[in-house]
Amino acid sequence: MTPATADFSKRLDQTADDTEALLAELLSDTLLPDEIVRPKRLMDAMRYSSLNGGKRLRPFLVVESSAVFGVPREAALLVGAALECIHCYSLIHDDLPAMDNSDLRRGRPTLHKKTDDATAILAGDGLLTLAFDIVTRDEIHNDATVRLLLTRALARASGIGGMVGGQILDLAGEGRFGDREPVDVARLQQMKTGALLRYGCIAGAILGQSTPSEYQALDDYGRALGEAFQIADDLLDVEGDAAALGKPAGADAALGKTTFVTQLGIDGAKQRVRDLLARADSALSIFGTKGDTLRAAARFVAERKN
Repeated sequence: MTPATADFSKRLDQTADDTEALLAELLSDTLLPDEIVRPKRLMDAMRYSSLNGGKRLRPFLVVESSAVFGVPREAALLVGAALECIHCYSLIHDDLPAMDNSDLRRGRPTLHKKTDDATAILAGDGLLTLAFDIVTRDEIHNDATVRLLLTRALARASGIGGMVGGQILDLAGEGRFGDREPVDVARLQQMKTGALLRYGCIAGAILGQSTPSEYQALDDYGRALGEAFQIADDLLDVEGDAAALGKPAGADAALGKTTFVTQLGIDGAKQRVRDLLARADSALSIFGTKGDTLRAAARFVAERKN
């Protein structure tokens, strides 16, 4: 392991630990003003699907893109926690029988298998709405316009033209609503997976009140990283080990999904990842050595095993 790789791993692990602690606090039984009660079954379900798991890559991207501009870490962690709530809610709903019908997530039973469909749906709803409670908090930034921009960007990354819209396009491509509909894999990826990863990158620019060119650089980087992440995911579904993945391999093929691998082939997909890494590196050139950790994040995404 090189010193740069070791430093990246240390920073990733530290952000994961810090995010875990913050999520545990945010999902505690302590009532907030205007809350009446936090039902035990709901809170237990939200904690089950949010704590003790995951690399916390999305909060890490928020923290490291913010660090480029010297944003206080505590503020970036709060935004990262909001983003992670969105991500965890999406996993709960994706696993449901009406969606991907998955039994395992991170090596454990999915929430609807652990509890029931209704509890899983409501736990996802709870995490979704909690995310917007968090991202609007005053301690994130003293300028309300910055908090508004963060909130609007998160809503758009998560919603109709982002993750949720991408999910329904994915289902349509499987033929869930009749005949299989043609799938533009690149556009689908930008929405379903890439939008939240991109948000993790541009959130730092928003928090840091960047110049337009700095914002564009992180936007370009986030788009390249998001696509590389999805291609790596598609490759893992073909070549990965179920034990390492924490979920069954081959799920995409079983559902008849159109993926980067089905369109480009394994060798073509791997070449595409290399091209995207070059794009990500080029986008970060404006930041000099301040972008080194984000460069390492792109390589990590491309080379991950789970």
